Amino acid sequence: MESTVITNGVNDTPATPSLDEALASLSPRSRTCIERLIDYKSPSPIYTISNVPPHQKLAAVLILLFEKDGRLWVLLTTRSKQLRSHPGQTALPGGKVDPGEKDPFTTARREAFEECALPLSHPSIHNLSLLPPFLSQFKLIVTPCVSLLTDPSLLETLVPNPGEVEWCFYHPLEAMLDPSMMTDEPLAEKGGEDWPYEEELHNTTDRAWLWDSAYRMHRFRSSHTPVKGLTADILMLTAEIAYAYEPAFERYAPNQVRFEVAVQHVVGGTEPSDEDLGRTSGAPAVKLEGRGEEVGNRPQDTFTVPGSVIPA
Repeated sequence: MESTVITNGVNDTPATPSLDEALASLSPRSRTCIERLIDYKSPSPIYTISNVPPHQKLAAVLILLFEKDGRLWVLLTTRSKQLRSHPGQTALPGGKVDPGEKDPFTTARREAFEECALPLSHPSIHNLSLLPPFLSQFKLIVTPCVSLLTDPSLLETLVPNPGEVEWCFYHPLEAMLDPSMMTDEPLAEKGGEDWPYEEELHNTTDRAWLWDSAYRMHRFRSSHTPVKGLTADILMLTAEIAYAYEPAFERYAPNQVRFEVAVQHVVGGTEPSDEDLGRTSGAPAVKLEGRGEEVGNRPQDTFTVPGSVIPA
């Protein structure tokens, strides 16, 4: 898409329809998906600077959805190759909460503006819901913020910040549940830098995580860099809520502690039980690959939040 510069984060396009009017313009299936996300209520607390210990680090990411060809797509970024730490990895727009930011949407929208010039305020961007918080290897709590873009032409104005983002691209949300949907889409070259794996569309590796538990690293082939790690975890949950069915693959490792449980223990300063970890009391931890090492000496897999890189 041809890019034009946005001045002061405001696009001068005419006023766009209200959310109700915009929903009516979606395909029936996409409309149902968005309505499920609007109605979704997180079963876990939403953590902000007001309800966590002072030392606890928080972050937020933006899940910006839009419809194209009757399907929902999500905006993704690839970290700039100029960055010293883990360049060229896929991420959702977002980053760490700044002092004074009292809700996750404020953080996510600010970061999206800083990274790719998505307007801070625009009538075609509708905030829908907050998903349960996720946890990084280094115990950073990450809250996903779901928004709907009802005027996809706004995407043509995005300008990647060269200091942070190499490019912006888009991925079908439902392909996070069924990777075979990518068969007819333009894909990164198999065997190339962006997809060095034997599998066609999706692969996994189980590795050590917090509390000697397991973590299943998912990698999804895309048109650009792989969608993997925490970004993949967040989008799998988003797709499950929206489409109301489970992935075509096993999402979790055998003794993987669920993110909502992990977050509760980190905030409370407690350790998960063997039951939380899915193993018999006193049983040894499952032997897994080391944290963050890629098979075949490929670059380190990470949980990427723009503004910080959190190794898997």
